Amino acid sequence: MPEKKRSRKGRPRVPTGGSARGTTIVWGDYGLRMCDHHRRVSASQLKNGEDAIKVRLKGMRYRLYKRVCASIGVYSSGNEVRMGKGKGSFDHWASRIAVSKVIFELKGDIHEQVARDAFRLAGNKMPGMYEFVKKGDPPVVGITKLDGVTMEELKRPRRKIPLGSIPAGLISETTSTTVSTSTSPEA
Repeated sequence: MPEKKRSRKGRPRVPTGGSARGTTIVWGDYGLRMCDHHRRVSASQLKNGEDAIKVRLKGMRYRLYKRVCASIGVYSSGNEVRMGKGKGSFDHWASRIAVSKVIFELKGDIHEQVARDAFRLAGNKMPGMYEFVKKGDPPVVGITKLDGVTMEELKRPRRKIPLGSIPAGLISETTSTTVSTSTSPEA
């Protein structure tokens, strides 16, 4: 992206949960997933994490997949600049990372403990808390792991209302409309 392209600041749009997309391993065998909350991570912080993985796995045969890209330009003014006079000049590139998003994936002939250690070092270099995931781990919505739980169960009302507690007027209205609609196609 060109450095001169500026976009409106507004409120940063970060997915905060509600989707399981991007929370599982796709190409590799092991991965590093953000687990505390969403945040903006700069390109230099992502590069530091990537370098920590490369230093730990030096000399081994592996492939590192980067699942996030720093594609958001961050503009800033100086510290003691008065209000107004525009947005400021380009400072650095950043990426908005949602909660439970996989950031790095690793594939190769590497022992699981070595991969855990490499991802631990990378997580220490980057802001936030991270967890180690393997291929086949369940997807996550927000911070809820979908291990035997479906999206429909998560989106259902929190409290189930027993049928006896619904007023009689509401039950007869709903049943009469369902009966009339169900008999019309047969006729």
